[in-house]
Amino acid sequence: MAGFRSLARQVRDPRGDLALRRYSLRKCLERFAPYGHRATWDHLCARHGIEPEDRAPDPVRLIRALEELEEARAVWLAYETGFAERRRREKHDGLRRPGAFDDWHRRTWGGNGVAPCEDPEIHPTAPLAEVLGRLIAALGSEPGAACPVCTGTGIAWRQDLDREPGSGPVCTGCGIAVPRPVLTAGALAKARRVRTRDLASAA
Repeated sequence: MAGFRSLARQVRDPRGDLALRRYSLRKCLERFAPYGHRATWDHLCARHGIEPEDRAPDPVRLIRALEELEEARAVWLAYETGFAERRRREKHDGLRRPGAFDDWHRRTWGGNGVAPCEDPEIHPTAPLAEVLGRLIAALGSEPGAACPVCTGTGIAWRQDLDREPGSGPVCTGCGIAVPRPVLTAGALAKARRVRTRDLASAA
């Protein structure tokens, strides 16, 4: 199975068939897709003017989409390196069992679904690297009452999330499933009082 870098080389290959280069970009999303596969693809297409079903898109646009994905992946890999170093220090100091904060990291290992979007057509509009930077900064800060990505305070509790855990807070502004550790207890309680239909009406 080809890795992310090998697939990225195929996307860049000027001698390659455009349909294959597009396919290789889609395959990159099986290795790294912060919003989930479909939502990340929709995001890249929207930002770089690619028709989602176009089998022979402009190669310049394909490469720009790949570059955005690579920049975000670099942000994530740096975070994972820091995370691994922190866990090594904690284990050395006798803290063998990861805390609740680390449950979020375990579920997002590899960068897939870091900021999952339940609706693939509703996702942040900012560059992926910027979104991940905001999310990572929030994870290293005190919990707040707003979405760490768009700073919106419209957060609804969803009981039907298509991933583990099956319920949690979702931003009604940018559509991401907000990691619980970045929200205060009060913000989580408020989200639980918001009806799911409020999320649908905001879309």
